[in-house]
Amino acid sequence: MTGLLGALLPAVPLVAGLLGLLLPPAPRRDSATGGDRARSAAVTLGVTGAAGALALAVALLFTVDGATETSTTWVDFGGLAVTLGVRLDGAAALVAVAVTAVALAVQVYSIGYLRRGPHDDVDVDHRYPPYAAQISLFTGAMLLVVVAGDLIMLLVGWEVMGLCSYLLIAHDRRLAGAPAAAMKAFLVTRVGDVGFLLGIALLGVSTGSFRIADVLAHDHSGATLTAAGLLLLAGVAGKSAQFPLHTWLPDAMAGPTPISALIHAATMVAAGVYAVARLYPLFTAAPVTLTVLGVLGAITLLLGALAATAQDDIKRVLAWSTVSQLGYMTGALAVGSPSAALFYLLTHAAFKALLFLAAGAVIHAVGTTLMSEMGGLRRSMPVTFWCTVVGLGALAGVPPLAGFWSKDGVLTVAESAALEGTGPAPSWVGWIVWIAGLVGVAVTAWYAGRLLLRAFFGAPRLPLLQPHDPPAVLRWPVLLLAVPAALLGLAGFVGVFADRLRFPTVPVAGSEDGLVHLGPGVLLPLAFLLFGAALVTLGWRRDPAADPAAALGPLRPVFARAFRLDDVQRTLVVRPVRALARAARTGDEVVVDGAVEGSGRAASGLGAGLAALHRAALPRAAAGVLAGALLIGLAAALVGVNR
Repeated sequence: MTGLLGALLPAVPLVAGLLGLLLPPAPRRDSATGGDRARSAAVTLGVTGAAGALALAVALLFTVDGATETSTTWVDFGGLAVTLGVRLDGAAALVAVAVTAVALAVQVYSIGYLRRGPHDDVDVDHRYPPYAAQISLFTGAMLLVVVAGDLIMLLVGWEVMGLCSYLLIAHDRRLAGAPAAAMKAFLVTRVGDVGFLLGIALLGVSTGSFRIADVLAHDHSGATLTAAGLLLLAGVAGKSAQFPLHTWLPDAMAGPTPISALIHAATMVAAGVYAVARLYPLFTAAPVTLTVLGVLGAITLLLGALAATAQDDIKRVLAWSTVSQLGYMTGALAVGSPSAALFYLLTHAAFKALLFLAAGAVIHAVGTTLMSEMGGLRRSMPVTFWCTVVGLGALAGVPPLAGFWSKDGVLTVAESAALEGTGPAPSWVGWIVWIAGLVGVAVTAWYAGRLLLRAFFGAPRLPLLQPHDPPAVLRWPVLLLAVPAALLGLAGFVGVFADRLRFPTVPVAGSEDGLVHLGPGVLLPLAFLLFGAALVTLGWRRDPAADPAAALGPLRPVFARAFRLDDVQRTLVVRPVRALARAARTGDEVVVDGAVEGSGRAASGLGAGLAALHRAALPRAAAGVLAGALLIGLAAALVGVNR
């Protein structure tokens, strides 16, 4: 029963999304009246709701002892089989619930969002059906990653998400930067996906099977496992925006705000973290991979947090915040706690989806994404204000909101790995994750406070506007997401997720401590939190009209440009690749095309010469025939006369 529900879970939105994209659109007149849009909205909401019900049923029915797996052979390459099937455990069930809940909120929000604000246009009804179908396909692809029992099937969902991210970020190609941002997201994540594909191939060849159960049970050689793990981490760095493949995520904000919520909260960026947790015994058997992951996670955590401090675009603040929060998740994986990482993933899905949809409401109200043009919105938009307070509080780790408990879990296991050496990686990895996490708490409180002050307090910087809270279709998804953002951590505290997020196959002593209770070092993170909040508040109090980021001084442009890593990538990668492409094109045109066209010109010239000779000989031959005919005629005449 559970296996059937697990198989239907990705199949329902995947089939609906494919049908929505492949079936011919309704006549233009139906789009003009909104009929096509209404039908698409009803179908996609029904499909996403059905997937959510299936996910909830799996979560309620699933037994937490081990994993349930069903599979059947799809194709066999000389003994190397690819199977169709699902592998379910408690973590998969909970992540599936989070994915469908956020996707449903985004679908409902999108119904009103695409009719207002910067995306409002006469063609919106005609563009909505493919948009809704792509969201269904996106959701189904992530669910396939969640429940896949075979690495090839996981790879299919992984790649379909990449395609959907490209289509959805570039949904409205008339918007400045949207096509380029979509292409950047597609290409940067493809760089990592090449490694991910090679890692899966290496595991399959060495195991003789792509079934996840077979791969986890196989006794791999150390070198093979380390190589495969590092290749997999390349894909994880791309999908989950880890240094140095993180640069696509902030630029992806050029897409519609609901899509930003979907990417940041429940699909793309969560896929990499989930994949590592799914295959975690492989990584613990090759500790070098977790060492690399810990270093990348610590760098990403600090880089994203510092970059968020100097952004003026409200969506880019949240985007860089996501980059930073993903560093907490990969850091938890590195120090030996997939449970803490996935608990953080669940709470982050709630409060980051909330923050993006609340930001969308603000953007619709004021018509801009720039915080320098906002201010004073707390009185005119009280519902949005209080929901944003809940989201930012959870993001910063304010007790008792959800982010407080999940941050405590990560910092507790990092502290244990640093002081007691309980993690699978060297203890110094625990130190850098713990220190980076503590600094990240203070910086997160700083930029979260700055966002709240710049957008909702002070005097309105566009006084002619009359902003107000959004209509019900936009307001209710925000209100409903505020509930788990506030209470999900408390559910973890009372032990609701403890058994379902436990990984009994991971041989790491004490790695699961700190998931659902306060760690002994909780006062230190709280001190860092208060320090960051006090710093930004005191700076703002001195001059409410000023941007607290001005206190960064000469560091502000450095942080605003995210340490110019985009420029570094452009110099070291993009320009050389373009130069190589131009050289290849020139070589193709000059050498290959030149040789082919040259041989063609030579043949044409030879033919023309022969034709010219033939044409020149023709008059002479005709004259000869005529002369011969005349001579024959004269001879015949003379013979006749003589007779």
